Amino acid sequence: MKQSYEVEYCNLELRFDRQLIQNFITNLIEEGYSLYWNENDKYFIISIRLGKKLLKLKFERMKERFKMIGNYSITDRRLTELLEKMIENSKGHAIVKRFLDTQILIENIMFGEIIKTVEINGVEQKVLYQKDPYITLEAVIQAFESSRIEERIPILRYELDVELTMLHKLIKNGRSEDEIKICKEKLRDLSHEFILLEG
Repeated sequence: MKQSYEVEYCNLELRFDRQLIQNFITNLIEEGYSLYWNENDKYFIISIRLGKKLLKLKFERMKERFKMIGNYSITDRRLTELLEKMIENSKGHAIVKRFLDTQILIENIMFGEIIKTVEINGVEQKVLYQKDPYITLEAVIQAFESSRIEERIPILRYELDVELTMLHKLIKNGRSEDEIKICKEKLRDLSHEFILLEG
């Protein structure tokens, strides 16, 4: 029996220069994908033919750079590998959900690196990997040199508000300890990132 496979990319925070997008297009063509692209004053869009479906990757223009926006669900393994290579090369942030039959793996990626992996089987959730919160001097310098900080901080404030509201609802409605624990862990991760950026 063939195992089902789907990957969903959410909360993408990726920055590119034109060269990185052109490299991505070159890699797609070399892998044999049928595609076309177009751009205007606001967006650069890559349209990729996947069987009967057309996947549109959207990049918002920001002065001399581009920001990838939107959520994407992909069932093509080669394409997910290329997209994840781009996340790594751009030192981007993303939440990646891998749907494998009855199992879901959720990866939290920051600065192109997986910092946490959670496995979900039915109602059971287990943290498979969590990076040591120790931050290197190089990571701090990279964060402060990044132009995304000014835009990331308001998003972080919003995400913190949402998680605090969610935690309040979970406690008020007497939800399970596991759900509350996961929410608290996410709050801790967001708070850690916020402290680093506000520094």
